[in-house]
Amino acid sequence: METFIYYFDAFRDVIASLFLFCSLIFFAGSAIGMLRLPDFYSRIHASGNSETMGITLGFIGLMIHEGATLTTVKMGFVFLLLFIGNPIGSHILAKAVYKTGTPVWTLDSDDADKVLGKQPTKDDHAQDEPINNEKTKEVDA
Repeated sequence: METFIYYFDAFRDVIASLFLFCSLIFFAGSAIGMLRLPDFYSRIHASGNSETMGITLGFIGLMIHEGATLTTVKMGFVFLLLFIGNPIGSHILAKAVYKTGTPVWTLDSDDADKVLGKQPTKDDHAQDEPINNEKTKEVDA
């Protein structure tokens, strides 16, 4: 019987660790989105969705690790508050910023080519400067 309890605890810890690792992946994605996305609206979308999923997986992992105790019930209650509050908070922030007149980033924005990684055109360089280290060749027909 003691061996069964040991294996059950080990299995429970492995499952909890998987949930916590997946939570870490979502939190890392949220951080990368906050750094890489071009405007406030994209960033709030990335952080709101990814952090909510990260919180969900993290709390599930912690509750599995803790087992059936009063602490698990308390963690579940805090999880529900965060699960409901985080998307609402993100929505309220985005709506407030929209009402202040903050522009939405579009493909017509000034830095769109830079963000999308497009190659510069001839108009962006001096006429004698080669583009992409290639010189233009004239072909006789």
